[in-house]
Amino acid sequence: MTTRPPRQEFLVFGSPLIGDEEIEEVVATMRSGWLGTGPKVKQFEEAFAEYKGIDPACVAAVNSCTAALHVSLIAAGIQAGDEVITTPLTFCATVNAIIHAGATPVLADIDPVTLNLDPTAVRAKISPRTRAIVPVHFAGRPCEMPALMALAELHNLTIIEDCAHAIETEYAGKKAGTFGAFGCFSFYVTKNVVTGEGGMVVTRDLAAAGRVRTLALHGMDRDAWTRFSDSGYKHYYVVECGFKYNMMDLQAAIGLHQLAKIEAHWQRRRVIWERYQTAFANLPAQLPAVTAPNTRHGLHLYTVLLDPTAPLSRDEFLAEMTRHRIGVGVHYLCLAEHPYYQERFGWRPEDYPHATAAGRCTVSLPLGPKLLDADIEDVISCVSLLLAR
Repeated sequence: MTTRPPRQEFLVFGSPLIGDEEIEEVVATMRSGWLGTGPKVKQFEEAFAEYKGIDPACVAAVNSCTAALHVSLIAAGIQAGDEVITTPLTFCATVNAIIHAGATPVLADIDPVTLNLDPTAVRAKISPRTRAIVPVHFAGRPCEMPALMALAELHNLTIIEDCAHAIETEYAGKKAGTFGAFGCFSFYVTKNVVTGEGGMVVTRDLAAAGRVRTLALHGMDRDAWTRFSDSGYKHYYVVECGFKYNMMDLQAAIGLHQLAKIEAHWQRRRVIWERYQTAFANLPAQLPAVTAPNTRHGLHLYTVLLDPTAPLSRDEFLAEMTRHRIGVGVHYLCLAEHPYYQERFGWRPEDYPHATAAGRCTVSLPLGPKLLDADIEDVISCVSLLLAR
């Protein structure tokens, strides 16, 4: 095999771009003496609500998208014996949240081109016990929300959007997370807006937003900022059995400046995305589908599906990219490949042929605003070298 000079520094997959503004805001927060849930979280919630064009009272910051999904399912009234349909091509957190809510996850296969949940497959999985659908906007590409919303209306189902990849995503001018009853977002370290760990719930229902806040903080009716601020101590009451899912001001301090840079970061990812699309056009791989008309792709992941005719298997390709000091990812193995779900639910890879096929040949390449032009050229050069016929 032809060789190339290795990079001296390993290119970390998904490394975030953190500026002086974020660092200074964190330092100021530490000096303020208030590190937990407080004014910075409220400020971040308000900024996110403004970005999404919704009432600030209808957003609630939490400590992960997993937590966001969990409390949204509970607030939606999902309980034991209910079924919730979702995609097999997603991170385990999507189905784990359904399980933690006491419900049974049901998988519907994906569209092999978009890699998103296929509405036709969803229709076939609806049963008398189905109560909700959790579409995942894979890699930032919007799901076919009109079709899914029509199914939900016809069968009286709740839509809870998993928007972990989809902060900037839009469909027909409507922002992801605002279609369903709830939208759940991630600010994990690899995401488009970073707080290290963190998440957000958006909803159109003030009462539901209030319940999400209560569930996310032990079931208490007041947070620490309300109890201990200079307005005077106020007693709290536990109104239901909740969870420890609140976001910290330290996290929100990072998020405030990340959110302010969201458009500039998206534009940089778009430049990289288009560069990849051009450079890889003739390689033995299925590239990401062209963005659908009247939509906005969040451009969170750049995933390619290696052809059976490629000179390397997917796992060989992963190993070679790492050996050339370029970080890569896999998003994702089909959930039916994992032993736990096979044993608990009897899921089998052959039951979800499109998700299984994608999961066995998919590779995510570095994509982020931190990448320098030289980094991009290294990725292109290495991928081209390894996949050249």
